[in-house]
Amino acid sequence: MHKTVLLIEPGHHLGGLSSGGLGYTDIGNKYAIKGLSLDFYRRVGRHYGKFEQWIFEPHVAEDIFKQYIHDANIKVLYGYHIINATKQGTDIEAISLEPSAHSRALLLRTIRAKMFIDCSYEGDLMAQAGVSYTVGREANSLYNETYNGIQLRDKHQFPDGVDPYKTPGNPSSGLLWGISNEPLGQQGDGDKKVQSYNYRICLTNDPANRIPITRPLRYDSTRYELLLRLLEKKPAGDLWGILKFDLLPGHKTDINNNGAFSTDMIGMNYDYPEAGYGSRQKIAQAHMYYTKGLLYFIGHDERMPSHLRTLMLEWGYPKDEYTDNDHWTPQMYVREARRMKGAYIMTQANCEGKTTVKDGVGLAAYTMDSHNCQRIVTNGMVKNEGDVQIGGFPPYPISYLSLVPKKEECGNLLVPVCLSASHIAYGSIRMEPVFMELGQSSAIAAAMAIDHHSSIQEVDAAHIRENLRNDPLADGSTPEIIVDNDDTAQVTMEGDWTREKRDCYGFSRLTDEHKDQAFRQVRFNTPITASGTYTLYIYVPKVQHPSSTTAIAVSDGGKITAASIPTGKLQVEGQTSGEWVKCGQYQLEKGKDNYVEISNKGADGAVIADAVLLIKTPGR
Repeated sequence: MHKTVLLIEPGHHLGGLSSGGLGYTDIGNKYAIKGLSLDFYRRVGRHYGKFEQWIFEPHVAEDIFKQYIHDANIKVLYGYHIINATKQGTDIEAISLEPSAHSRALLLRTIRAKMFIDCSYEGDLMAQAGVSYTVGREANSLYNETYNGIQLRDKHQFPDGVDPYKTPGNPSSGLLWGISNEPLGQQGDGDKKVQSYNYRICLTNDPANRIPITRPLRYDSTRYELLLRLLEKKPAGDLWGILKFDLLPGHKTDINNNGAFSTDMIGMNYDYPEAGYGSRQKIAQAHMYYTKGLLYFIGHDERMPSHLRTLMLEWGYPKDEYTDNDHWTPQMYVREARRMKGAYIMTQANCEGKTTVKDGVGLAAYTMDSHNCQRIVTNGMVKNEGDVQIGGFPPYPISYLSLVPKKEECGNLLVPVCLSASHIAYGSIRMEPVFMELGQSSAIAAAMAIDHHSSIQEVDAAHIRENLRNDPLADGSTPEIIVDNDDTAQVTMEGDWTREKRDCYGFSRLTDEHKDQAFRQVRFNTPITASGTYTLYIYVPKVQHPSSTTAIAVSDGGKITAASIPTGKLQVEGQTSGEWVKCGQYQLEKGKDNYVEISNKGADGAVIADAVLLIKTPGR
């Protein structure tokens, strides 16, 4: 958009969690991901020889981020964090930076700019600029919610009967490590507790690339006593009983928290959001030592079940990841820190579709997800509190005004990560692909505000959407054409199809599972705005008893081409409902009667008509 950009990175790696171990992407629904965010996953796909890929190794992600920076000739200032912001009226005039921990830089820096975007997980620029924010959980009563505040629920929970005391049955012996002596508050009440952090762990079982997991510094086996007691009550058949052990390419993992006692360091991060940089570093180090200690404990403590020790010893740190950080990710998973109290606050009602904003500049689609916030004693038993996982709703728009402060507080700052949302709504929005999408919308808004000499509050969200629609990759290329079955103006049906709202692209899919022989088809009209060669894909979700093939017919400028596409053995990877299946290339002309038909012709199982995608070949 012809603006000069300076990117300030406190560490020495680009990409945050996306290059920091979270390679098993949390998506919710692919329909929600557009623009450069989607382009990132398409580039990942090209690396692995696929159309798009949502599962990847950390170094692959960082290499792609570096390529973006190189191609755009963006200057990156590594190793600095913000210590002050000065304002002229309501606008930020300049920010002051100092070298961050382990930085090779020596000098203080002052940066002046017309627009600022705070893309950090912590919201430090937002806070320095005097913008209102909150930390912790609101009471349900504040925004008429039901899943906010204190929540003692059943997921990632200890079974009844796990004793919390150092000497079982003896409260005077004291509590085991990690258990709070705070009493449980009232369900739904607010507090300042923060959902737990952890590290997304990249390990490998490739002997040629594996470094053994050794006893870490500050190792204390008593920190894992609760795990032994948990396994007595709830034995684990494999490592999945303790760790969410998702597999990545290259014989690697993205390990996340799973169960009552795992990688989440519950209750040890309350000070982090507003702490100084030195204190934050100590908190991050404590989380690292806890996590490395847990891995070592599982593999080496003789009190652990032998089959779990054997399985753990198959894994180690990868030699080819984080080579400048002892093969351990430098990015802690800061799930939630500060949240702006901006011009509009996203709440549970937005997630569930009870309230729909008209100024959306991005979509979210993930479950309302909060990890546990505290580990306490109730009725003489240890319990976790704070975990919420409520989903089942379609994609929903995120308000532009939730990315901007109140006008009286700041007129030239956008906050796409620590955006304005309640704790439980933030739990749905806080996914890496969505942050990327909101980052692009914020950049467009910043450029528009500069061009029109206006505040960011005066930017029209409709103009942001128009820019995203017409130039989603910010390079002037022809936008891809997607027609979803819910686009009623462009879709017609023949026969009786069943509309289902699960395992779909977007809001629903059309399914034919009828046993009769009646012919059924769905036509997706695909208006072409630029003549050329297009590659056609159809979206195929994972369903029971799929047809081995799907019949398609393509009208390419009056010529009808029929084909049968193998879809029955589709492999759907990751946390997604389906995959795009390539159908071939077609020469399509602007202004012609172009369409794609999906029918049950020759079907021997369920046929799905969900969405079609056309991508123009550059220069053709």
